[in-house]
Amino acid sequence: MLTIIIVTWNVRDLLRRCLQCVQAGLDAAPFTYELVVVDNGSHDGTVAMVRSEFPQVHLLTPGANLGFAAGNNLALRQLLARPAATQPRYVLLLNPDTEPQGDALVQLVAALEQHPTWVAVGPQLIYGDGQHQPSRRRWPTAATFFWESTSLERCWPRNPWARRYRCADLPADQVQLVDWLVGAALLVRVAALPQAGLLDERFFMYSEELEWQARLQAAWGHGQGAIAYLPTALVLHYEGRSSEQASAARLINFHRSKLLLARMWHGWHFERLLRAYFWAGFGYELASEWFKLKLGHRPQLRQQRIAAYRQVLQALREQREFCRDAEVFTTETQRTQSSEAHDT
Repeated sequence: MLTIIIVTWNVRDLLRRCLQCVQAGLDAAPFTYELVVVDNGSHDGTVAMVRSEFPQVHLLTPGANLGFAAGNNLALRQLLARPAATQPRYVLLLNPDTEPQGDALVQLVAALEQHPTWVAVGPQLIYGDGQHQPSRRRWPTAATFFWESTSLERCWPRNPWARRYRCADLPADQVQLVDWLVGAALLVRVAALPQAGLLDERFFMYSEELEWQARLQAAWGHGQGAIAYLPTALVLHYEGRSSEQASAARLINFHRSKLLLARMWHGWHFERLLRAYFWAGFGYELASEWFKLKLGHRPQLRQQRIAAYRQVLQALREQREFCRDAEVFTTETQRTQSSEAHDT
């Protein structure tokens, strides 16, 4: 009835804890489930750990870092290739740096069972200290692309536009319908996938869940499919433990995804303007770090940031070809399309 897909990269210990929490929470579940782990080329012993400690897990090893979208799609395609009678009703995309609390996953499944107009539902995410982690979002406006996670937001983090975008004006302890949810834990109806399609693999990381949820809503209930937030289902989320391992790659992937989404939703003129804005912003950051380095202020940190910003600027230079040809760039590895995965 439920398939859980976890795409992982070099977070072995977090993945172990995630799998333990999933199994504990579903031990007495009134439905069957299966676990699928897609290892995106980890080199920290993740594959050996899963094979030895969780032999019941269906492990896919494509041998390269496919990214979030393509990694999930690898498992989703296998799922949809099964005969209809053997396909699950629901699929949960779950980050490896999460820990579902108690019966959170049972609650999510029950919610979709009870609400046929909901195409997807997500839990309340919490930080390691138990504090609420914002996961609800409204659709981004054109202006959102210019301030989200930029120096503008760093200078004024609690500005009214950010609060509205992240639904901070709505109570976090009430069930509600939202435009989209952060994809750390998202339960989706499998019946919606043939029409909605899979995740867009042009997004290596970031923004893919936003674009996908827009298609899911359009595909379900004659275009009226709803995305729901269930606050009583709690999932601890350590947030960004895979992506933070390479800050330059994280910055590049984040901004490339924003530029791709900008082009898809607002056209190439808007994308070019946004790219120029990013270029100017990172150019300023690079000059600032260079000046601080010359003053002798924390030279090791300055050198690291200078190297990272140079990589970002280089990637932005290549953005025109990226958007035109839809080729995803990553500083960690060139994504390869694997025609098959080694199945254990």
